[in-house]
Amino acid sequence: MEAKLAFSQDSPPISIICAAKVAGLPLTFDPSLAAGSAPTLWLGSGDSLHGTNPILHFIARGASFSSFSGQNAIEFGHVAEWLEYAPTFLSGSEFENACSFVDGYLASRTFLVGHGLTIADIAVWSNLAGIGQRWESLRKSKKYQNLVRWFNSIDAEYKDALNEIVAAYVGKRGIGKSPAPSLKEKVHDSKDPAAPEVDLPGAKVGQVCVRFAPEPSGYLHIGHAKAALLNKYFAERYQGRLIVRFDDTNPSKESNEFVENLLKDIETLGIKYDAVTYTSDYFPKLMEMAESLIKQGKAYIDDTPKEEMRKERMDGIESKCRNNTVEKNLSLWKEMVNGTERGMQCCVRGKLDMQDPNKSLRDPVYYRCNTDPHHRVGSKYKVYPTYDFACPFVDALEGVTHALRSSEYHDRNAQYYRILQDMGLRRVEIYEFSRLNMVYTLLSKRKLLWFVQNKKVEDWTDPRFPTVQGIVRRGLKVEALIQFILQQGASKNLNLMEWDKLWTINKKIIDPVCARHTAVLKDQRVIFTLTNGPEKPFVRILPRHKKCEAAGKKATTFANRIWLDYADASAVSKGEEVTLMDWGNAIIKEIKMENGVITELVGELHLEGSVKTTKLKTTWLADIEELVPLSLVEFDYLISKKKLEENEDFLDNLNPCTRRETPALGDANMRNLKRGEVIQLERKGYFRCDAPFIRSSKPVVLFAIPDGRQQASLN
Repeated sequence: MEAKLAFSQDSPPISIICAAKVAGLPLTFDPSLAAGSAPTLWLGSGDSLHGTNPILHFIARGASFSSFSGQNAIEFGHVAEWLEYAPTFLSGSEFENACSFVDGYLASRTFLVGHGLTIADIAVWSNLAGIGQRWESLRKSKKYQNLVRWFNSIDAEYKDALNEIVAAYVGKRGIGKSPAPSLKEKVHDSKDPAAPEVDLPGAKVGQVCVRFAPEPSGYLHIGHAKAALLNKYFAERYQGRLIVRFDDTNPSKESNEFVENLLKDIETLGIKYDAVTYTSDYFPKLMEMAESLIKQGKAYIDDTPKEEMRKERMDGIESKCRNNTVEKNLSLWKEMVNGTERGMQCCVRGKLDMQDPNKSLRDPVYYRCNTDPHHRVGSKYKVYPTYDFACPFVDALEGVTHALRSSEYHDRNAQYYRILQDMGLRRVEIYEFSRLNMVYTLLSKRKLLWFVQNKKVEDWTDPRFPTVQGIVRRGLKVEALIQFILQQGASKNLNLMEWDKLWTINKKIIDPVCARHTAVLKDQRVIFTLTNGPEKPFVRILPRHKKCEAAGKKATTFANRIWLDYADASAVSKGEEVTLMDWGNAIIKEIKMENGVITELVGELHLEGSVKTTKLKTTWLADIEELVPLSLVEFDYLISKKKLEENEDFLDNLNPCTRRETPALGDANMRNLKRGEVIQLERKGYFRCDAPFIRSSKPVVLFAIPDGRQQASLN
């Protein structure tokens, strides 16, 4: 394949050049781009790719060995993360930290991802080599032995190829700035006043512990994914620990199904954790703490009715129970613990400050009664702690140093610190980030549950849902989701994000590698008879993707009767020359009609005609029995309003039509599609196979994947 790499002379993309050399992809070079320009790969077809990472992925997919981009989806995601991280070595202030982090990571590994060389290794190796003298000095020392061992092993394996490139492009000062800084460079660059500050307060390398604490009352959605990935980022940056803790304090909403699927989603995101814990592990200690606070006069039992209590809190009115004796409080606490009728009328409240302007400090509830069985501990307990009470306690006990919380909890930070203080526990630093909000999207698990319970969607994995499983089922690559979230960084600015941006990232990932197939709409098709077509159908073996050999081959049948989409048939006129894609030109000789409807086209092949002179380039399918029945499924947003205001009910803004199925016929090769495979139907868009071929009476189900362009409503 002919390919030309254009770049700025002062910033040669050494990682791309090295990857191409290792992959066996011949390149010509054009170092004429303006300073600071991202590298561009021009292909012989006229197509191009821009930016270091997209080019690296393209090279990896075309390599002679398939593992260059990872052996599976998880490894592919890890490779993408390392490509984002690699430019950190080029940031002078972060160089030593990066070396230290990767050295520790490689302590028990031969390669960065999996068990073979990937573009992740090449990207990091190239950036280290590109540092020049500074790296060479460290390489000779004994400071980072694992990193040096790994570097030397790659150097030895590909010595001739890589050293030639290093000698040609790396001077004594290295190669300068990365042409495409990653998020991690941006957020670490203190010289950029617009860059969000992401240093954890008081954090020290090797001494950080963070936690991702979802409630097991639903599946992981795109908002949770941001929190999870930020925790992962900080744990890795500071070489610390990451705990996954299930905040299972409400037995009425939680189940083992949610626990299992949350763990599945965390794995899908490529998040490695050090431990899985449950708040329920600490129920005995939490009860001891509640009783201790009651004895100290820092908590009391309140039997005020719920609505009256809410009004008193809003108005700053103390409860009639606030000054009960310790003895009475302990007696009522015992009633609560035993789940008696009297106890069920009560709750435990912290005695903080009912006049504080911050209403979260106005005697919050610490414990409530609940007789529903718990998914882990059954009916052992009749009382359960609130999130506000349990979270700071368990954070402190588990050694969490920094608790990441979305800024929607900002007003509760003072409460978090006050409760820790009353408990006599060490301080845990809170780090805030902005909640990820998406247009036309509900992220409340309570509201999503309504759709599930009312059969408005299949289940939590429905492609219309913002859950990780839902959007992946619709055709989103995990790498695209990770890129999208990391681009938001740890900013505290509240943003309403467009889905189009995410799907645009996804298109850049799938388009260079997904196979091409052909389909016509079953109820909107016209036969085209070619009078000089082949007497008998014949088959040619064609590439499934003309620019990606790894996509494989397909068998295309050529015949004298072919199907066209009705829209294409209605766009031609008698005597017009059209191009049949992957075949050649044909001339329309006759258009047969009944009652104003086209019933057949008649024409003849004109294969010597020029495709440059035709207006219509049409897809087609031979009229053969082997065509595969398809169901093309399109989706729309579940709600009809871009953003719901706080006082608006989502039930008043439901989208009446959110799913549409269109029957179609596909080429015979589509009976080999696998569930989860992403393809492009020529001139129709990208699709993910949700139900593969089983028998001719059951259609292959293909979900339409948005491509980032404004989609038309299904209504």
